[in-house]
Formats: sequence, C-alpha cells, structure tokens
Amino acid sequence: MATVEQREGKPAFDLSDPKYYVSRELGWLEFNRRVLHEALDKRTPLLEALKFLAIFSTNLDEYFMVRVAALKQQIEAQVTRQSPDGMSPMEQLSAISATLRPMVEQLHRAFTTDLRHQMALKGIWLLDYVDLNSAQQAFCHDYFEEQIFPVLTPLAVDPGHPFPYISNLSLNLAVVVQDPRTEQAHFARVKVPRVLPRFIVLPKSEISDEGDRPHRWLGVPLEQVIAANLSALFPGMVIQEHYCFRVTRNADLSVEEDEADDLMLAIEQELRKRRRGGSSVRMEIQRSIPGPVRAMLMEELGLADTDVYETDGLLALSDLMTFMALPLPDLKAPSWTPTVPPAIDSLSPPGIDPDDTALETAEDLFSLLRQQDQLLHHPYHSFRATVQRFITQAAHDPQVLAIKMTLYRTSGDSPIVNSLISAAENGKQVTVLVEIKARFDEENNINWARKLEQSGVHVVYGLVGLKTHSKVVLVVRREGEHIRRYYHVGTGNYNPKTARLYTDLGLLSARDDIGADISDLFNYLTGYSQQQVYRQILVAPLTLRQRLERLIEQEIDWQKNGKGGRIIAKMNSLVDPDLIARLYRASQAGVAIDLIVRGICCLRPGVPGVSDNIRVISIVGQFLEHSRILYFKDGGQETFLLGSADWMPRNLDRRVEVMVPITAAAIRQELKTILELSLADNRQAWDMAADGSYCQRHPQPDEPIRSSQLQLMERVGGAI
Repeated sequence: MATVEQREGKPAFDLSDPKYYVSRELGWLEFNRRVLHEALDKRTPLLEALKFLAIFSTNLDEYFMVRVAALKQQIEAQVTRQSPDGMSPMEQLSAISATLRPMVEQLHRAFTTDLRHQMALKGIWLLDYVDLNSAQQAFCHDYFEEQIFPVLTPLAVDPGHPFPYISNLSLNLAVVVQDPRTEQAHFARVKVPRVLPRFIVLPKSEISDEGDRPHRWLGVPLEQVIAANLSALFPGMVIQEHYCFRVTRNADLSVEEDEADDLMLAIEQELRKRRRGGSSVRMEIQRSIPGPVRAMLMEELGLADTDVYETDGLLALSDLMTFMALPLPDLKAPSWTPTVPPAIDSLSPPGIDPDDTALETAEDLFSLLRQQDQLLHHPYHSFRATVQRFITQAAHDPQVLAIKMTLYRTSGDSPIVNSLISAAENGKQVTVLVEIKARFDEENNINWARKLEQSGVHVVYGLVGLKTHSKVVLVVRREGEHIRRYYHVGTGNYNPKTARLYTDLGLLSARDDIGADISDLFNYLTGYSQQQVYRQILVAPLTLRQRLERLIEQEIDWQKNGKGGRIIAKMNSLVDPDLIARLYRASQAGVAIDLIVRGICCLRPGVPGVSDNIRVISIVGQFLEHSRILYFKDGGQETFLLGSADWMPRNLDRRVEVMVPITAAAIRQELKTILELSLADNRQAWDMAADGSYCQRHPQPDEPIRSSQLQLMERVGGAI
C-alpha cells in the first residue's frame, strides 16, 4: 500500500531513521552547556555566575551517577542494542567523552582565569594557601589543630593495609610520603571531611592591606589547609607530594519491587549501599599528578583513561553554591518577592499567616473556588499564600472530612507535612501517597512517611513498577447535605523551597467532573481499582499517551481540512520516539509546531521535508523552567492541558502522571500569554538547530529586551 507521501507525490521518509533523532545523552549535555553559558554570560551577576557553575557541576555529578553508570552497566552486560539515534552504549560513552571534555576544560578555565579574578575585584578573596601571609598561615595552622586534625583519618596503602574504599563524590588527597630511614616511598589517602566548611573564612584581623581593594570576604580551600599541615598526620615521615582527586560512583538504586516483601525496607537497604556507592564511573584529578600515582588510582578504582578528567584548578566546584549565602545583593540578580493572586489576597486581612489557625475563621478559600477556578504560577505567585494555604485551611476547617495527596518531593522542614499531621490530629481522614522511589529523595521521603504514619495518616508507597510523579491534592468537604470536592493539580512538587526557584503551574478548582476523576485516581493509587477510563483528566500510563496521539492526529486532520493545525508544547524533556515521529508527520502535513523544551530534545527541528514546520526553543534563566503546558488549536476550539508529564517513555509508560484540561476562559487566555511570552523571549531563549546545537537569542540593536521571566514578574505586579 502506498504511503501518504507517495499518494501525494512527495518523497517518502523513514521517520524511524536514526538520523532524525538526537541522542538523549548528548541532548542532556547540550542543556548543561546552556547552564554553563549562563555562568559565562557577562550579563550574569557575579554570585549568580558562581551559582550556575555549581549547578553545572552538580548536574554533571548526577549525570555520571545515573546516566553514565547505566551505560557502563549495559556494556558490562554486553547489551548492543541501539538507542533511537542509532548509537550503541559504547558509542554513546565515546560521544559523551568527546563532547564533555572541552566543556569541563571551559568550566575550569572560566573559574580559574576569569571568575576568580572578578571575585577579587569585588572584594571576595578566595586565596590559595601559598598566597597567605604569615599571620594568615598561623591562623590556618591553629584552625587545623583545633578543628580539622581531630576528624582526619590518614589511611596507608601497603601489604598490610589494602587500598581504602573511596566514597562517592568525596574529595581526597593522594599523599606520597617517604620513610627517612629506608628511603622507601609509601602512598596514603586522606579524605577531606564533609562535616567541615569547604572554604575556611579568615577573620578580618588577619586581612592584610591591599590598597584600595575592598575586603568583603576572604578564605582558603579546606583541602589546601590540610595539605599544608600533612606533617602532623605523618610525624617522622617526609611529605614528598600530594594531589587532590575525587571519585564518582554508580548511585542509582536497584530494587526488585515485585520481589520485595517490604518496599521501604528494601529501599533503605539500597540507600545504605548508595552511601558507599557502586562501581566507580569517573575520577577527577589534578593534572600535575604523576603517572605512577595516576595509574595506581585507576587500577584500584577499575577505571580507564576515558574515565579520568584532569584539571589545573579546584575540584568539586559544586561547593561554589556556598557563595550565594553571602549578604551581597549587589552581586546577585534582583530579589523577587512572590505576590498573592488578587482574588485570594482579598479573602483575608492583610498580613494573615497562612499557617495560622486563624484561617479557620477567615473568609475561606473554598467559597472562592466555588465561584471560579484559580491558576497559580510559581514563583511569580506565592506558594505559601496559595497551595500551602489551601492545605492548611483544609486541615483546620471543621467541614473538611478527608484530604488525599501525592507527595513526590518536599522540603526538609515541610509545612505541608505538618498541616497533614494537624489534619489527622483534627480527626480528618488523611491519605498520602509518598513516592519513596523519588531519586535522591528516597531517605527524606521515608522519614516523612514514618512521621506521617506515627501521626495517624494513612500512607501508601505507590504502585509496583510505577513511580507516582503526579502532583495532586483532593479535599472532600461537607456542605449542608452535600459533599463537594476541591482539588489542586500542578506541574511541580509540593516543596515551598523549590517553589521559589522553579517555574510551575497549578490549578485550584471545585469542578465536579474533574473532582470525581481525582477521587477515582486515588482509588486506583491506594486500592485495587482497575479504573481505565476517566471523564476529563489524562492519566499515565492508562490514557495519556493515547490522548496525546489523538490530539496530534486531529491537528493533522484539521490542517488537511483547511482549518489550520497548530501545536504549542512546553515541557522539560522531549524524548519519546513515537510522539516525535507523530510530530514529524504533523509537520509534513503543514501543522505549525512550536516546542519550548528546557532540557533534552531528541527531535531535530528544521529538517527539510521532515520538520520544516517545527521550531524548538529552550529557556534558561534565573528560575528553572519546570511547567508543562500543552496547546492544540483543535479546529478553533482550543485545547489546553497542564500537568506533571514530560514526553518521555518513563513518564508516559512507567509513571503515574496527571494532566488536566483547562476550561475557564480567563485561565486559557493566561496560559496562551505565558506561551506567547516564552516564544518571543530574546534574552534567555535559545534556538535549536537541526544538528542538535543551540544558539542564544540576542535582541537586535533597535529591539527591546524581552525576558519572559522578567515580563511575568512585571505582569503580576510584584517588587523586583
């Protein structure tokens, strides 16, 4: 049977051809390159630049612990299957190394030769130990004796002392000492303790006069102070040389859920393994380390040359995040104070504390939601005065009968959890699905789960084989003789700290049909419900993929029928090959497609005959873009969806995700405005090319600067 292209006289394209797909692993590296660029951009304030260097480094640590570790496991298991881009695991590792090494060189060069100099010009003196004067060195010696020496444990390596275990992400000193009696050299390892600050602050009395240069902070790296005092650890020995190194290990958990009698216990056991770490996947070292020491470390850690990354500067630049705590607002981006949506702000007297039990007698949020839906946009809107208030008020409202919630990640001092505990103590039925498989938050979530259970909250740990990534709260309230459901569906975690750093959307509503759907969803999550069909909401892995496929196909039909197809999708990652192929077919049919993808995008835009009508941008700015918005023109009817799911196989097939349709005209218009501002951004937006590279937009000489994040701040009328 002839294809559509053949019937229409167009050239046929095999949309499964690997040449039409960007490597997921390289796509992630390109995202981190954009993060690095923010640190290098001269428009970025100094401490913000250090923050972006730290984010780049932290991102890279997790990338090696999870993604690179997984590729190494596949190679070890002799997996040869290709990813959609056509590369085998071995080829992907080679491509990662080739792509990443220049980026790492750029990272360290930028810090060592540029940003460190800028820090000094602004009065932030991060000195090397050799540059300290005698008074400063004396202070460091005393500090070493009192604070550092007691917690150090030098570990010798010889026939009687096997090579020590090097823990994941630990900073270490490789020390070569010589016995003066035998003149024999010995190797030892000294771990730089994490319990101490990475940068030792020198007192002002020890700051020498540097003319008119300001001194707002002065310090020295901890490892250099240790290195300068190694003789105290090896008395009677001659210190010949010392070098810094750092090891990254496989840190992904491996839990056979269907075989675990107690999932929490199984994960706790895996967490104990993670603290030590699995097999080594990367070693960072000083470039000056001699060949024999380098070779010995590689052999003991089971690493090859391709796993070693050398630098002339400091290791573990993720610790640069500590400088963001300095009280120097002139060196940071303008601070942002979130606002309260006017309709919510008018409910209670100014200054009321969302945590205060006075909310019981204040005009309630539920009365507002009975009249109109509320769209929340964080961090432009205050999380504390909206989502947190909703849950707090529900916890204290005597008419509320039950609260049900999914909890994927939250803060260490979560007011959300405290409100849920209060609700249980107030006699309400409280059910919380705590996802204890949330990567790198497993331990935190286990602790919260236990605290909730001890307070009488019914805690569920998710479904076997699926992570529950949806962001949903359901409040059941008695109103006269009737029961009404209120709910929040969002794109971000119930975490007040990240709500100030990530852009996320949430819908507060009391619509009956969606409320009933969410009731069914919780029955599916907590019981044995086999619910497969929902009235309005889209649920992965049950209905979301199929619905997205139909929406794309409908746009193709509308385009062919002369109605004009149009798709705009904002998300964190676009990886799913089936949906990418459908977008290609939509483009070939003439559907205009704009994709706002912050991170990984495996689709290639602008490929002649395949994706001519697809444009992809990425926005990297002061806030981490995290919201997911989908728009389909739908023949003029316009379908809007928001929710927790990215377009990745894991989100669509292996996670519980929820997306909700938006029907309120005012909210639909606001979502369209958010998308339009994003697409018009010429400050933080990057255009993706067909080869997978990105080019940052810059305003033309006669064009105003349009930062979508700044414009959204201005729209809500807050103080910058």
